[in-house]
Amino acid sequence: MIRIHVLSAAFIAAVMVLVGVSPVMAGDARQQVATAAAHAGMAAAAADDKMVRGHLQHVVNCLVGPAGEGFDAAQANPCKDQGFGAIQDAPMDKIPALQAALKMAREGAAESDGVKAREKAVATQSALSKLSM
Repeated sequence: MIRIHVLSAAFIAAVMVLVGVSPVMAGDARQQVATAAAHAGMAAAAADDKMVRGHLQHVVNCLVGPAGEGFDAAQANPCKDQGFGAIQDAPMDKIPALQAALKMAREGAAESDGVKAREKAVATQSALSKLSM
């Protein structure tokens, strides 16, 4: 009988851990996309070219997540605690559109011409805002 109680307690503890961990493991792609779109808008509206590029890097950080290619830990991650990156957390059918937005954000962040960087920011915001997650 003691073995049954120990086994039952261990099973219950394992289930509790799994239930407790599951929500943390699942990212909120919708929230990450909305945050990325907001930062693309901030980039488009920024008066300073450095801020344009900085907000576009925030978009990149939200889309790729901390383990993703192009994540810049020296820049802010406004999607911290929202998931693992919108691309990783999104449904498969949304990934091509997210990758297209990522490409625009990266191009804008690398752009030396502030006007062209803002144009990329506007296009990025538009692309992200059109996504229905």
